[in-house]
Formats: sequence, C-alpha cells, structure tokens
Amino acid sequence: MTLNRRQFLAAGSALTATAALAQPTSPLPFLINMQSDPLLPKANGKRVVVCGGGWGGISAAKHLKKLDPTLDVVVLERNPVFFSCPMSNKWLVDVVDTNFLTFSYLKVAQKYGYHFIQTEVTAFERDKKRVITAQGWIDYDYLIVGAGIRYNYEAWFGNDRKAAEYTRAHFPAAYIPNAEHFQLKQSIQNFTGGDLVMTLPPPPHRCPPSPYERACLIAGLIKERKIKGKVIILDPKDSPRPITGGFQEAFENLYKDQIVYVPKAVIKEVDPFNKKIKTAAGDFTFDHSILMAPHQAGDMAWKAGLIGKNAEGKPTGWAGVDPFFLNMKDDPDVYVIGDAVGVVSPNFNFYPKAGHVANAHAKIVAKYIVDRSQGRQPKYALPDNLCFMMVNTQPREDVAVRFQYHVNDKGIIIQDQDDDNLRRDELVTEDFAWAGRMYEDMFG
Repeated sequence: MTLNRRQFLAAGSALTATAALAQPTSPLPFLINMQSDPLLPKANGKRVVVCGGGWGGISAAKHLKKLDPTLDVVVLERNPVFFSCPMSNKWLVDVVDTNFLTFSYLKVAQKYGYHFIQTEVTAFERDKKRVITAQGWIDYDYLIVGAGIRYNYEAWFGNDRKAAEYTRAHFPAAYIPNAEHFQLKQSIQNFTGGDLVMTLPPPPHRCPPSPYERACLIAGLIKERKIKGKVIILDPKDSPRPITGGFQEAFENLYKDQIVYVPKAVIKEVDPFNKKIKTAAGDFTFDHSILMAPHQAGDMAWKAGLIGKNAEGKPTGWAGVDPFFLNMKDDPDVYVIGDAVGVVSPNFNFYPKAGHVANAHAKIVAKYIVDRSQGRQPKYALPDNLCFMMVNTQPREDVAVRFQYHVNDKGIIIQDQDDDNLRRDELVTEDFAWAGRMYEDMFG
C-alpha cells in the first residue's frame, strides 16, 4: 500500500499521540537498566563474573571460555576500550603509536562467547554472591576481581581531596589506563626545559622497573632535542631495582647530563601548588613533575572487603589471598588476580605487579575454576614473570629481568631473579615479540 503525503502526516501524528499516551507505563529500552534491575537473565549453568578488564581480567574471560564453553562468563569494565599500560612508556615518546596499545573489548567477547558490559562496579554483596553496578546487579557462582591499583594520595595529603585532585590533573602518574596517559604525553612532548622531578612510589608498586624506563626515555627525548633540562629521580630505595646494573649504567653513560638519580629520597611532604617536595634526602622544587604516590590495591578490592590486615589489625592495602590458589581464605569462590594480590611469601613478599603476572594469574585461576566447576580438585600452579625495559632509542636498546618461582621443602614459594643488565638491540626484538604474544593470548 502506498501512502500520500497527507496520509503519511496523519499516520505520523497518530503514532506520536499513541506513544505519548503509552510513555508513562512503557518499559525502558532493554539495554538501559536501573541499579535495582538484573544486568542479565539468570544463567543456565555456572556463572563467573570478572570485575576488571585489564591484563588479568580479559585473559581470564577468554581462557575460561576456551577451557569450558558451557560457563557463563561476564566481564564488567568501566573503560570502553582496552589500553595497555605495559609498552605505554614507549608510546609517551612515540616509539609506538596508540593503535599498538588499544584493543576492542567487544570483538574478543563476541569471538569467544562471553559478555562484556561497560559499567562501573559500585558495591559487592558477597553474602548474596552478587555484584552491584551502575547499571544493575548480577549474581555469580565464582567471582574474579582484577582490581589493579589505586593511588594512595592519602599517604601524602590525608583527607585533602583538593590537593589530590590538583596533583592528578597537573602532574599525573599515568599508571592507571585512562586520560592521564594523554595528559602526561602532552606534557612530555611540550617540555621545554627546567627540572622535571619524578617521585617513585615505595615498593610494592605497579611494574617495578618501569619508572626507570620512563626516566630514560624522557631523558633521551631531552638529549635528542638539546633541551636545557633534567629528569630528577627521587627514589625511596637505595638503588634502582630490579635491573640495578643496567639502569645505573644507562644513567651514568647515556644520560649523565640529563638524569640526576637521588636514592633514599623517602617522601615527607608534597606541595603540588607551590611545586615543592620534601624528602629524607633533601628538599626539591620543580618546573614540572610526575608525582607517583604510593600504590594500593584498586578500589574494587576495597569495596569487596578483600583487603588483608597486618598483625596490628590495620589494612595492608592489598588483597589477603591464599598464596597458592589466589582465593579468599574465608570465601573460596572469590579470586583476586594481578596487581591487587597481597603477600604470597616471606621470601619475597609480593609477586611483581606486572602485566605478565596478571596474565599468568588469569590462566591459572581459570583452570582452578573450571576444575572446581567440573568436580575436580585443582592442583596449584605458579606464575612466572618477564619484563623488558627500553633505556635507549638511538639506537634502540633494552635491558630485561626474568623471574621464576618454585616451592621449597618447607612449603614456601621462592623467587629466582635474573637481571639482564647488558643493553642491546636483540632485547628490543624480544620485547616486541613478547608484547605480540601477550596481545595474541588476550585478544587473538
């Protein structure tokens, strides 16, 4: 049937009037939820909810579905696009471009058959086995929390939110994937001279060797552009660690005019408004700064009540998990992976808080959950770690560190560390090959 113009307009008016009458009782579109609504229908089988889509969370989702396609797997992540912190130091100085660090969450979710929901996790009701988000709630049989880290600005500023927000806006650390990275990149690329002070967080912190890599790459840019400026590294430790010799050699032989390394510079006071820092090694002023506050387990770990306590009953700042199975001792269906994991051994305390470890944790925990869901008793497995750090761009040269783990006859996890201090181009080739393998494992 063909409508003329008058009939078309009349029909349109009638539809509008009908819609207006129906509006008060019509439901929301099915992709818009209220906090009180379920995010998804009830699962037919076992459901695993993964909170956080970083290196750990996104790896866990894929490997859960590969190991057991019958599992209902749901990833909750607030960011719309995956942005890799590993390799991002190279992006700051244009060794790699943005496409090298970013991936689609939606494509890999569709490929492997799990749900990706972009939303903010607001609370946990562990007694009900439920996660509350900005778009509704979801129940789980197993929960994986990949909380990452948060900046503990409270250690510097107490409850002074204004100082913390000013610091984050003007002198971002860029150790959490968000707009900070773009702010920091712009400030580095626009740096015209003076003292650029980097405060290093005390251990444990995300990717232990990466602040030194960042310092070297910024110093290389200053050297290349013949800028009258220096990078001043305020390190609370007595020497760079790990890869001590490799970084010391780079500071002394590549950047003796561009880097000032200050050991034992424990922070006493930070005044971002007046650009002043007081440390145990002296007081400093700066023209620009990268202010890296101490790190803790990310917000979700706190919201979920996963933070451990020390002998005095105070929060440790990190999730208190079983060191072998990475689940909560009082809630075995809740697992923590990646950077948020607390002490696992009196030998070395923490696993390195690195993307490689998060990816390894994810695959280990995926196997644990699949074994349990299929009625098998899991056998513990341990991660490994591998970090490459670029210290020179002309020519491109890396240093590296490798970690292996085993259990001694007393049942304690032992860490073996191998620093590769000789900077050379072949490690750069290995660096990019490693990144390719990791991306393939997560998104391929």
